[in-house]
Amino acid sequence: MLAARASTASRLARNFATVVDSAGVKVAAVDNGQPTSAVTFLVKAGSRYEPKPGVAHALKNFAFKSTAKRSALATVRESELYGGVLSASLSREYLALSSEFLRGDEPFFVDLISSFLTSGKYFRHEYSEYVLPVIEAESTAASLDPSVRALELAHTLAFRSGLGSSLFASPHSAVTLEDVKSYAATAFNKGNIAVLGTGIDQATLSKLVEKSLASASSSGTSSSTSPSLYFGGETRLESHSGPETVFIGFGAVGPTDPALAVLAAHLAPQASVKWSQGLSPISAGLPLGTSVQTVLLPYSDATLFGLLIQGPTAQGVKEAAKVATKALKEASSVKGEELKKAVAKAKFTAASALDARDGILNALSSNIFANAEVSIDATLASLDNVNEAAFSKAVSITKAKPTFVAVGSIQDLPYPDEVGL
Repeated sequence: MLAARASTASRLARNFATVVDSAGVKVAAVDNGQPTSAVTFLVKAGSRYEPKPGVAHALKNFAFKSTAKRSALATVRESELYGGVLSASLSREYLALSSEFLRGDEPFFVDLISSFLTSGKYFRHEYSEYVLPVIEAESTAASLDPSVRALELAHTLAFRSGLGSSLFASPHSAVTLEDVKSYAATAFNKGNIAVLGTGIDQATLSKLVEKSLASASSSGTSSSTSPSLYFGGETRLESHSGPETVFIGFGAVGPTDPALAVLAAHLAPQASVKWSQGLSPISAGLPLGTSVQTVLLPYSDATLFGLLIQGPTAQGVKEAAKVATKALKEASSVKGEELKKAVAKAKFTAASALDARDGILNALSSNIFANAEVSIDATLASLDNVNEAAFSKAVSITKAKPTFVAVGSIQDLPYPDEVGL
């Protein structure tokens, strides 16, 4: 079954092509004949590039507001008339503006997103009435989610600046409208934009992008920041909402090592069969009610790997953290059938990701700015090449200074030395 699924994913991936059209914008698309299409404009305007904390978050929430072509109300009305769905998301590296729609409606939706990049109005009343309330709501919601808080703090400890910048502005943001305009003017140039499509012919998408972005600036430089460095550290945050939470992580700079995906697959306690305990070295020792989730976050020049541990009680989380840390340290001795099983699990995860539109876009987004072709064949081959030596080298990431975050009842949650770090 895995072989068949991987073969299907491979056929899909071979349809990808990355080009630079005459408008100077990178375009990639795959058309598998589905009845709906999607287009994502990927902009290097993530939080790592922002000149002031919170600016990227504010810019994300300005998406689909008034432009020279249509008002915010007209954008909503026209999109609904076409039956389309619009969304904007922010990562540490990219601002993604997406539209999903019925096949054949791509001229309207490509033009709609392009108009925001080329002629956004950034009205003061929209900033105060629409953007700031959403910023406050999203920031407040994030502050009440222990897992989000833990990962935000982990990035700050691991990378400090750049990738350590938060995805969220302060609920009472000091970002001004002029800050947002300035950041948009810098980020929205052709060198920072890539367009990804599914359910649409690449030649068609390239022509639409060339036309719609003809007025986009091409004089600016590509967004850049200092190369990432890994530091690590420890912090504790009192919280009275959600489960008790501990994050244990480690970072590495440079291209992401495929062996880390194998390590994540080896440790992941989620069972392949419903209601079974699974064979992960972590699953058998977890106290009732606690959970451990492997976290693998690859970026263009660094990777954050770790374990997110949550439970209803601080004591349960402490015991689960001990089990997880022990399994992580003992992973260097994994070999033979255990390693083959972890590789197969990692390969299945990589192949099955292309079943969904989000998986295809994620695979493309990490490569398109580097002019790299995306192929599931190459991904599976890189995982197949993870032998005992490569796996042991990847596990050596744990010899670096750990990134340890505790969120919850900090007087009861463990310290690093109490879980074996």
